[in-house]
Amino acid sequence: MSGTILITGATAGFGAATARRFVAEGWKVVGTGRRQARLDELAAELDGAFHGLAFDITDEGGMRDALASLPEAFAGIDVLVNNAGLALGTAPAPQVPLADWKTMINTNITGLLAITHHLLPTLIERRGMIVNLSSVAAHWPYSGGNVYAGTKAFLRQFSLGLRSDLHGKGVRITSIEPGLCESEFTLVRTGGNQEAYDALYGGAQAIQPEDIANTIHWIASQPAHININSLEIMPVSQSWAGFQVHREK
Repeated sequence: MSGTILITGATAGFGAATARRFVAEGWKVVGTGRRQARLDELAAELDGAFHGLAFDITDEGGMRDALASLPEAFAGIDVLVNNAGLALGTAPAPQVPLADWKTMINTNITGLLAITHHLLPTLIERRGMIVNLSSVAAHWPYSGGNVYAGTKAFLRQFSLGLRSDLHGKGVRITSIEPGLCESEFTLVRTGGNQEAYDALYGGAQAIQPEDIANTIHWIASQPAHININSLEIMPVSQSWAGFQVHREK
């Protein structure tokens, strides 16, 4: 199978790796992101198979204008990969600025809903596919996860609900829920703290962006009658810790 795939957040990490993987398999890729220079670099690397669209996923008007500008050769979207998202901070809820919560909601939920809703008619017409990047945080709470985890739980449930609503339309929908992955995500979350990044990933053999790209390609390569509802992925080095217990002194 090949066609045209749109990947949000294509300027780094999962998104960039997925763009490379699909181009290598003969797909055309529309990559979106805020950083025009990164998109230009990918376009140069992937030659005529990649078309970049620079906009902020939280800017609905900018998103619609950008998609309206797509050349005809890239306009027929067969697969939407909702990858753009972020976490801000690792502090417990009382210490998190409300603005950070709103940014996570606007990026991880509101922006994702806007582009998904906009592309649904095309995806239904083409009997396409939606792949949503959720997280193990959708299932497993941890201190400091608060609103980020909530957005990912929303995304998992939205994926299941959307699949139910599109029953009989031939559209396939998957929620991918990765655990510990090594990418710029953690640098964004910690405000660029390289020491925190190194401490988190040191010796952990974390999931790499290429692993997620291979997983997305595998999902897209399944026969049209097969839907992968959800897929939780962890590195072997990661498992579950015990419950927290507070004790009065």
